[in-house]
Amino acid sequence: MKTTRRQFLGLLGTSATATAGLSQTATAQQTPVVKMGNNYFDPIGLFIEPGTTVRFEIAAGAHSATTYDERIPSEASPFDSEIISEGGYEYTFETPGTYDYYCIPHKSLGMVGRIVVGQPGGPAEETQIPDGNVPSSDEIVQQGAIPYGSGSDSESTSGGWMMGPGMGPGMMAGGSRGGWFSGLSLLGGALGTLGVLGGALYWAFNRSATGPQSDDSAMAVLRERYARGELDEEEFQQRRQRLRDESER
Repeated sequence: MKTTRRQFLGLLGTSATATAGLSQTATAQQTPVVKMGNNYFDPIGLFIEPGTTVRFEIAAGAHSATTYDERIPSEASPFDSEIISEGGYEYTFETPGTYDYYCIPHKSLGMVGRIVVGQPGGPAEETQIPDGNVPSSDEIVQQGAIPYGSGSDSESTSGGWMMGPGMGPGMMAGGSRGGWFSGLSLLGGALGTLGVLGGALYWAFNRSATGPQSDDSAMAVLRERYARGELDEEEFQQRRQRLRDESER
């Protein structure tokens, strides 16, 4: 059976459409992963579309991914992985809005995260997160995913958020106090430099003022060690000559 040029182009178009459909389906089925490590969620901020399944996966330690019941959209259902030490937990986000969540055993250490589904909204946008800090929802939407510890030039909903793994709680990015701390650091550096210069001058002055006395003390110690038999004749003579040479400089 012969295939006309029009039929061939039609088949080619159908094939391309099917391929595109499969590609879109594969993309839609991709599952974002939030790592749960030593007192952090990574990414700490994540933007997804409604209907996306997110996997919370253990990277180290034992953790949970648990929503604040009062910090999720009113029509959404809370989720709780409970405490797990291996594997992961998956949850499908259907309702648009902002979801704040935490780790049960490490909430007091600031192990919190935020997921924005579709667009920001809900109770989480009205008040600051009670434990730790998270990026602002607008920032999350703009960047898509914000790694834990990446820092930010813009303000978050909590006035700055935690820096990366290994840096410990309390290391803040941005914030209105940065200029004050920077000035304090510069002042401390200047004072430290003056202290070093002053110490060097003091040492030089005292060395020149008390040089003979120090040399006499060193010579006395050398003789005592020689008398106790700790040094032989050759080493004693070498060290004595060295002290004499230094005193004459």
